[in-house]
Amino acid sequence: MASSSSSSSSAAAVTERRGIPAAAFVEDVQTYLTQSGLDANSSLAFLQERLQQYKLVEMKLLAQQRDLQAKIPDIEKCLDVVATLQAKKGTGEPLIADFEVSEGIYSRASIEDADSVCLWLGANVMLEYSCEEASALLQKNLENAKASLEVLVADLQFLRDQVTITQVTIARVYNWDVHQRRIRQVVAAKDS
Repeated sequence: MASSSSSSSSAAAVTERRGIPAAAFVEDVQTYLTQSGLDANSSLAFLQERLQQYKLVEMKLLAQQRDLQAKIPDIEKCLDVVATLQAKKGTGEPLIADFEVSEGIYSRASIEDADSVCLWLGANVMLEYSCEEASALLQKNLENAKASLEVLVADLQFLRDQVTITQVTIARVYNWDVHQRRIRQVVAAKDS
């Protein structure tokens, strides 16, 4: 039991990460079942439910990760456009750009000495910014998106660890239950 308490103290150090509960590694199934007050079948049902919850959270996090991974290149493109506009300013040379008017429909524009740009903020809102303000805002948004992606990747790794621990626990409880049934059969056969 001493080894069990030392492993549970390391598991107790991290009880959750951003709302995702940590799975406790079960070293001794008998002790786990006794402490939880569950039989093997109830424990397996609980663990399967927890595993499904982890899978749902994983799907949500993966969708957020895909969104961020798509957003980051868009922000970087916008930063490049603003930088190009700033570089062309004062040179007398217009910037020739093709832009999408509608899906699959493009138009060509000649942009001369732009002092400001309009940025979509979301929810059908567009605001005009000076090129310097736009560049600063886009840089801040890029840093935030990259930081959010880092946190999301760490959350996904934590979640995958919890899935693995839960799957191992399910296997251990199941194997323990099968072993206990065999012992009872052997004892019953000897008594007969």
